[in-house]
Amino acid sequence: MHYQGNIFRPPSEANSILLQVTTGCSHNKCSFCGMYKESRFTIKSDEVIMADIDFAALHCRRQNRLFLCDGDSLILPQKRLLPILKAIRSKLPWVERIGTYANTKSIAMKSLDELYELHSLGLTIAYMGLESGDDLTLEKINKGSDRANMIEMGKKIRSAGIKLSITVILGVAGTERSQIHARQSGAALTEIDPEFVGALSLMLTPETPLYEQWQQGAFILPGPQEMLAELRTMLEHTELSGGYFHANHASNYLPIKARLPHEKNATLELIDRALDGEIGLKPEYMRGL
Repeated sequence: MHYQGNIFRPPSEANSILLQVTTGCSHNKCSFCGMYKESRFTIKSDEVIMADIDFAALHCRRQNRLFLCDGDSLILPQKRLLPILKAIRSKLPWVERIGTYANTKSIAMKSLDELYELHSLGLTIAYMGLESGDDLTLEKINKGSDRANMIEMGKKIRSAGIKLSITVILGVAGTERSQIHARQSGAALTEIDPEFVGALSLMLTPETPLYEQWQQGAFILPGPQEMLAELRTMLEHTELSGGYFHANHASNYLPIKARLPHEKNATLELIDRALDGEIGLKPEYMRGL
């Protein structure tokens, strides 16, 4: 496989075929993120992509999931993306699920009919970073979208039959708007009603704008108890019709995994026990990005 730069994928795609169709991120301006700072956004050539699909046909026959890397492969023009999905279906017929990162810009660029077409060719899950449902926080972290647009685009891609996994970040609003961020994020998640929610805890990355703000005292990072309180508030204000709310990423102080609505109350009680000191939190040295 022809990989350029660092390759990132969601934790749930750990065992997937990783097919890199773009390099970097089409936005690449979020103040907390350093993943693609050294990577220029480009679309790889059809020749290289098709060669990688041929390689996977020979060497990846035990993997039934495929993830399109890097930061936002959905932004590819439809005329470029369709042949890729058709080649995957033709040459990797055992692949049952294709996933991609997506953002509001790339979703907006696709018509609903185009999203339906992508779904019919095997694109069955998209991962979108909401990060926060609070407009002021979204502006401060330079997300490039607001709450209303996030909700609209999340609903749009779901309406095409593509499952949606949304990421939110505990601590990203700092201490000042911690609980506002938590409540607004829960409310936004409720409106979108995704199949999966993944809550991460902020880990400041050197050489990012948010890290510099923290060093200068302009951003105050919430501590473990404050992040746990955020998690509780966010979950309390999240209503899903049948989705999973996960906070089992390596960055989190208290791993949880709840199917909503059935396991919501039990999970809130678990968080309360941790807040009361009855359950220990993950030590800092065991946390990771």
